[in-house]
Amino acid sequence: MESRAVDDYLKTMYEVEQEHGRTATTVLAERLGVTPASATGMVKRLAEMDLVKHEPYHGVALTEAGGEAGAGVVRHHRLIELFLTETLGVPWDRVHEEAHRIEHVLSEDLEERMDVLLGRPTKDPHGSPIPTRDGKVERPMSTRLAELKAGQTAVVTEVRDEDAALLRYLGSLGLYPEAEVEMLAVAPFDGPLTVRVGGRSKRWDRPRRARFL
Repeated sequence: MESRAVDDYLKTMYEVEQEHGRTATTVLAERLGVTPASATGMVKRLAEMDLVKHEPYHGVALTEAGGEAGAGVVRHHRLIELFLTETLGVPWDRVHEEAHRIEHVLSEDLEERMDVLLGRPTKDPHGSPIPTRDGKVERPMSTRLAELKAGQTAVVTEVRDEDAALLRYLGSLGLYPEAEVEMLAVAPFDGPLTVRVGGRSKRWDRPRRARFL
């Protein structure tokens, strides 16, 4: 259980650093569903293991070893998601939880076999980049859908995978990676967005704080 908890923290920190840089313990607690005190305690243990550096009031940063470990867990997770989708037909809204169960026990040999079978993919089913074996990741410049102005067009690049209900909803609207969209109208105060997807107008009643690219 301790090893899995370490994996979860390093994976979460790696993902946050890819987007924002240093990670606050409050962000870790929120994303992992634990108390701030639990997050602080784990961060201290990770620091003792030389996996993170923690500066009070300045957040937490992965060390080189911690970054490599975090990238490895993320690579396992996203490869598993793609494998489940491409070879077993598991819906994209279910693969996150399944991959989370498997990522901790996936051997390097099995990971390599999956990678070869899938054709050395660079993205998972939700458009998230898959880190290479040496921890490198390519993330193109992008903007959130809600930041588009009326009349602008874009191509969906990535959808966050943690919220299964949101994924089902976005799938019903056709908002998958590589879908072309045109923003038709943006209601104020986090109101609904009206977009054209594949020639058809769709109204997206966006949830607050939706993490959608």
